[in-house]
Amino acid sequence: MARQRRIILCGDLVWAHDEVEQLFHGVAVVVNMDSPNRADFLMGLKPGGKYDGAVGIYRHNASADRIGVFDKEIITALAATGTVKWIAHNGAGYDQIDIEECAKRGSHPSFTLPFFLSLHLYTTTHAYYPRMYKIGISVSNTPGAVDDATATTALYLLISCLRHFSLAERSLRTGTWKTPISSGRTHDLTSRTLGILGLGGIGLRLANLVHAFPMRVVYYSRHRVRNAPEWCEYVGSMEALLKQSDVLSVHVPLRADTIHLVGEKEIRTMKRGSVIINTARGKIIDEEALIRALEDGHISSVGLDVYPDEPNVNPRLLAFPQNALLPHMGTETQDSQREMEIRALLNLRDFLLEGRGKDLVPEMRR
Repeated sequence: MARQRRIILCGDLVWAHDEVEQLFHGVAVVVNMDSPNRADFLMGLKPGGKYDGAVGIYRHNASADRIGVFDKEIITALAATGTVKWIAHNGAGYDQIDIEECAKRGSHPSFTLPFFLSLHLYTTTHAYYPRMYKIGISVSNTPGAVDDATATTALYLLISCLRHFSLAERSLRTGTWKTPISSGRTHDLTSRTLGILGLGGIGLRLANLVHAFPMRVVYYSRHRVRNAPEWCEYVGSMEALLKQSDVLSVHVPLRADTIHLVGEKEIRTMKRGSVIINTARGKIIDEEALIRALEDGHISSVGLDVYPDEPNVNPRLLAFPQNALLPHMGTETQDSQREMEIRALLNLRDFLLEGRGKDLVPEMRR
């Protein structure tokens, strides 16, 4: 009798315990990754090891606390098994997985995509993607599942920066009422311009939320987004986006070519007194340039949910009480996390039953 296929859960499920049993009953044996460190995990992948025979992996970022990110070393070990062919990542962002190394396991030479193509791939939901890789180990993510929670986080940061609500609450709690608040430094949202860098699912959801005030919405992506409402104005360059924006909200993936995408030049292109919101990844913004702009008042405040070296936060950011700072709370809701777990598991189940999950990351779509 043939041995039943196995999948590894790298990162504990919190909400989808019943669903994992239902989805994989009779389909695959579910093995929980219990390795305390990377060395143990790598040993377990070897023939006769506790993970031997696994064909797919469910991955949560929390697993990095024990075995680290899925870098070249881990991908090489997964490929060496000859059986692992799918990584179902729980999350929209997948910068903790070496996508190029996964793709390199096919026979087609891999390459690095330019930023403008990567932005287009990231922000277009239903599009034709050119054949870029012959895939060795496929990777899926969970787009859509994170949209509402992350967009509402960005909305909170946006409102708090313009109205100084975060500062006001802290002032109340310390017994100083609203003494630090000055109406001369706060603004209504109505009629101000929000610039969205990367109109994917999260950016589009944020656009719909702020339209209620209404704010004017402009966006920049490599191409116009087909399902964008007519009141979302497309601009043809990042420079044009920056010049028009009272508030810039960042929604692009972290890649080697998007590190410091918003740097000194870009920040100085914005209006004096403008606001920057980042719920994407910390390294997309040049933090030193951002702090310099806060110090001289070119940027009035920032709303951040992500940082370059999490969980560490640059203490210089704390010196500006008008900033709204959160500890990566974007998807910290039971509703979104349950949906993310299920969607990642569905990708893995679809791979087992149909040969391919529905949420293959853009770089690997054909």
